[in-house]
Order: sequence, then structure tokens, then C-alpha cells
Amino acid sequence: MKNDELIKQLLEQNELLSSTVTSLNNTINAQTQLIAQLNQTIQELKEQLNKNSKNSSKPPSSDGLKKPAPKSLRKPSGKKAGGQDGHKGAYLSVTKTPDETVKHMPSACEGCLHYQMCKGTACIAEKRHVVDAVVTVSVVEHQALEIPICMLHGGTRKGEFPSDVKASVQYGENLQALSVALNTAGAVSIKRTHEILSGVFNIPIATGTISNMVKRCADVLSNTVETIKQKMQVSSLGHFDETGTRVNKKLWWVHNASNCEYTYLDISPKRGFKGMEQCGVLTEFRGFAMHDCWASYWNYPDITHAVCCAHLLRELTGITENHPEQKWASAFIDLLLEMKKVKEKAVKKEKASLSYYHCHKFDKKYDELIEQARSENPVPETTEKKRGRKKKGKILALVERLANYKASVCLF
Repeated sequence: MKNDELIKQLLEQNELLSSTVTSLNNTINAQTQLIAQLNQTIQELKEQLNKNSKNSSKPPSSDGLKKPAPKSLRKPSGKKAGGQDGHKGAYLSVTKTPDETVKHMPSACEGCLHYQMCKGTACIAEKRHVVDAVVTVSVVEHQALEIPICMLHGGTRKGEFPSDVKASVQYGENLQALSVALNTAGAVSIKRTHEILSGVFNIPIATGTISNMVKRCADVLSNTVETIKQKMQVSSLGHFDETGTRVNKKLWWVHNASNCEYTYLDISPKRGFKGMEQCGVLTEFRGFAMHDCWASYWNYPDITHAVCCAHLLRELTGITENHPEQKWASAFIDLLLEMKKVKEKAVKKEKASLSYYHCHKFDKKYDELIEQARSENPVPETTEKKRGRKKKGKILALVERLANYKASVCLF
């Protein structure tokens, strides 16, 4: 009986130990998965911290005070640094007759009995010029004259003011133009525009007045803006982008459509397809559209899409900085730059296309790098059974984008 009890106790202990081991294994597996998730989160946060306008699609305004050091993608040309032979430099020069001349006698001559005589015989030894801006305020008084009795027709006659002189005291067109330019092209707030103009010109111009000036200018230019929009709609080439801005403390989106002659901007609370529809250029556009591969652009099948390689170079640069083990990224940068160099040489020679040799070479190299990138970034295996597509990660997503839109990437 004692042996049976001992065996029973040992079996119970064995079951307890087995259950304990199983529990510990489950805990270890859970902790391993948690550690892997935390490492992934840490890596993503590091990448987020390292992102700037030079290695991602972030705008320069998001860099803050920590401006990234510019990193050129150009290869050494062998030429000396600085301006090259034949380059016309820019420098400050005097292009007009001086408004004022100040003569400087030797300081040792001060107090001399013969000072006035020597001053009359002094000659110019050297000239130096100071170019400065002098701010003045001009007040023009308009007077409407009245003739009490007209000698020819009789009665009283009175002069008329110009159509743009409507008030007893008003601001001139130059001051209005400066106010609008500071607030729009200069991106200076209305409050700071008021402070600058009040401080520089000593004119009590109110913020409400500046706001009305900007609105009147917008009303006058409405037909011009519509003409620019129509020009972009029928343009054979257009560059399209969108960037965030603040409207009443809320995030809105500025939609841009431009070419070498025109730039049309529209604003919408939506970034994607709805915002593009509201802008109204892509709805009528039928030419070549250069963009950053944002998914909403591909909703327009009647245009020829070209992917902006400047955006791609920034993304690839971000990968090389944050993931130096990704050898394909730096090789892809070299490929794009080599393609650009060969293309520019062909343009200088007035060729309509590249040679078969270069087309075949670049096509083959492009596909080889895509396969290398896929081998370096396999889709992670998971035991979880979730519906939908597996998460690829940003690097593999870029690889697939380069593969799927190869023709648009190489269209340049």
C-alpha cells in the first residue's frame, strides 16, 4: 500500500510540474511576443523621431528649430568647389547717382588755422557707398475746385474727384498693396502686419482695415484666379500636391496644381478624393499628372500618371538612414540618379528617347533591385487568424509601390 501511495503522490507531483512548465512556457511565449511588439514600437518611434523634410514627405515647416543638415545626393564631379568658369556672380553695386555726398577731411586737420584753405584744395582719394532704404510717408491732397459762375454756360461748376478717391481720408494704393503682400505672399499674420506697418510708417492702420484690403484684393482677382484654374485644366503637364494648413484652429488642406507658368491653389477640409474634386482641376485634366503617388490620385484613370522621384528619393534616404542593413535602398537611389543623368544627356542631344542599351539596362536593374528588396523584407508570418490583408510595414509597402507603378516611376 505504501508503494501505491508513493506512486500516486509522484504522479500528482508530475502532473503539477507539467502544468507549471506549460504555464511558464505560455508566459514566456506571451512575453516574447510582447518584447517583439515593443521592439517594433521602439523602432517605429525612432524612425518617427528621425524623420524630417530631407528623408520623408514631411514639409520643411515641421522641422522646427532642429533643422536637418542638408545631405546632397550628387556624386563628386571632380570640379573645384565654388563658382565655375563663366559664371556671373551677384554682387552689390551702385546703379544710380548718389543722393547725398559726405566729405571726410583728415581728423588731424581739425583745429588747424589753414583748415578752410586746405579743404578747398582737397581731392578725392577714395570713394565708398552705403546703399540704404529710406521710408517716407506721402500725403496727397485732392481738391475739388468750384467755379461760382460759368462764363460760357452760366451756373456753378465743381470738379470731380478720381473714381478711386472716395473718402475724406483713405489709404493709398501702394500702402494697400504692401499690406496685402505681407499678409499673403509674405505669410505674415494680420496682427503682425498691423504692428509692422504701424511701427515703420507710424500710421494707425487697424487689423480690420488690413483684413478688408485683403478681401477687396481677392474680389478683384477672382476672374484672374478662375482663368488660372482653366489654364491648368487644359495644361498638357501638371504637378499636383496637397499640404496641411490651419483654418480657425482646424486642419484643412491646400490643394496645388501647377506648371512652369501657372500655380492654382484651392483649400478644402478634405485631403483626398473629395478635396481634389472640390479643387476642380483633376476633374477636367487630361494631360501628364506628376504627383507623390497618394492613393487618391489613382481615382482618375483618364490621365497619364507620373510619380515624383524627388519624393521617392527622400523616402529611400530615410530607409538608408534608419535601416542601414537595407542595401537595396541605396542602390535604388543610385539607379534613379543614373537614369536622370542619362536622360539629361539625351535631352541635350535633342534625342526623343533613350537607346535600347540604356532602356534594357535600366529595366533589368530595376527588376533586380525589386527582387532584392523583397528578399530583404519578407512578409512576416503570424499564427493569428485575422481577416483582411497582412500588414506589410512601410518598407515593404514602398517596395510594392515601386513594383506596381514602375511605368509611372520611370516616366520621367
